[in-house]
Amino acid sequence: MSNSKMTARERIEALLEANSFVELGGLVSARNTDYNLGAKKVDGDGVITGYGTLGDRMVYVYSQDVSMLGGSIGEMHAKKIASVYDMAMKTGAPVIAMMDCAGLRLQEANDALAAFGQIFFKQAQASGRIPQITAVFGMCGGGSSVMSAMSDFTFMTSDGALFVNSPNALEGNIETKLNTASAAYQAETAGNVDFVCETEEEMIQQMRALLNFLPSDHEADDAYVECTDDLNRVIADLNDAAYDAKFIAASISDGNVFVETKAAFAKEMMTGFIRLSGETVGVVANAETVMTADGLEKATRFVKFCDAFNIPVLTVTNVEGMKASVEEEKNLAKAMAKFTAELAGSTVAKVNLIAGKAFGTAGVVMNSKAVGADFVVAWPEASIGMMDAAQAVRIIYADEIAAGDQMTVINEKTAEYKELQSSAIAAAKRGYVDDIIEPDATRKRLIAAFEMLFGKKEEFVDRKHATI
Repeated sequence: MSNSKMTARERIEALLEANSFVELGGLVSARNTDYNLGAKKVDGDGVITGYGTLGDRMVYVYSQDVSMLGGSIGEMHAKKIASVYDMAMKTGAPVIAMMDCAGLRLQEANDALAAFGQIFFKQAQASGRIPQITAVFGMCGGGSSVMSAMSDFTFMTSDGALFVNSPNALEGNIETKLNTASAAYQAETAGNVDFVCETEEEMIQQMRALLNFLPSDHEADDAYVECTDDLNRVIADLNDAAYDAKFIAASISDGNVFVETKAAFAKEMMTGFIRLSGETVGVVANAETVMTADGLEKATRFVKFCDAFNIPVLTVTNVEGMKASVEEEKNLAKAMAKFTAELAGSTVAKVNLIAGKAFGTAGVVMNSKAVGADFVVAWPEASIGMMDAAQAVRIIYADEIAAGDQMTVINEKTAEYKELQSSAIAAAKRGYVDDIIEPDATRKRLIAAFEMLFGKKEEFVDRKHATI
């Protein structure tokens, strides 16, 4: 792959199908003539806008041209972008933003500020109606960073820059000390970037791969593709392999294809898309056995997206509890509340696979039947309950353990407690698990579950919106 920079138009042509791009507003130019801007006017005002096809579906796109007025956002630049949003919402098609921008056009002052607000307003209107994808090819600072954050998914080249305040503007910081604008920081620490790519060509290919999983709008069902994989495929490797959330997701998916989102951020929680029998399914899984505030925030926004676009949700549960630290304690309860409310309030089909442990409050909020899961299955060796059986026994039978043969009492009581309270069988007998399945049959059983839930309709008490 080449590391050379593409032009704004080349980026569009590389993304869309050959000869499908139709430009809109190519002759639009700035109206402002202050600071001798009239002499610097360019056709298009620093952004190329239009529509084309990606696969067999229409998408709208705008690509900022850094070679023209630095790609800066002014009144007419923003008007072109707003027009793209209006057309996309009318026709039900995604908007793809290719950003390479010097930021606000200072010479236009209030007109430029109002321009930013106009774009924000259109993005807010479009949220949950059409998918919004942002790709940062160069600079994306100040108000432009808000445009990125208001989209559903953000891509960024490894040498791009995304920031509200530049690193050197932060008190006590210099860029060489902590480059808060870097792709690494924004993806790993801030969680504002879903995909980081080394080259522009790679980023465009990953954008195409993601868009292939997404519907055109909130009412469309055009993300389906013909499934050529065996619907009853047995996955023997799941019987003996150590728990690995990514391996499970890829193994059960059609053609073993799994697109992970925000892979570098809050790695203890995994989110992404798979296909089951040709249908897109969103996956939220515990990659580690502890929950964190960042991981819950990541999962909450992902579930919100899936619910808005009628994408079924599969949760894969293997969790023992919440991370215990002073830093986590600040936001953990609030993050758990938001995640629980989002899952409970979502109306899409929700299936939970308990592949390991489901302990305590953490196990409950991971899409248990108590918070609204439509169907729950568990592997035979799953543990479901308050805590690890041996730990529970040490608390419940502390006196007996102290008075007798410790190991004998612990072993006997642990086996008894597990059978009665923390096994998959015990949970199934109480109705908390709908079925216990063999790991190698996971794919076909999940396909059957989602087929059973196809066409699910659910209505909640009428209200304006929740407050959590």
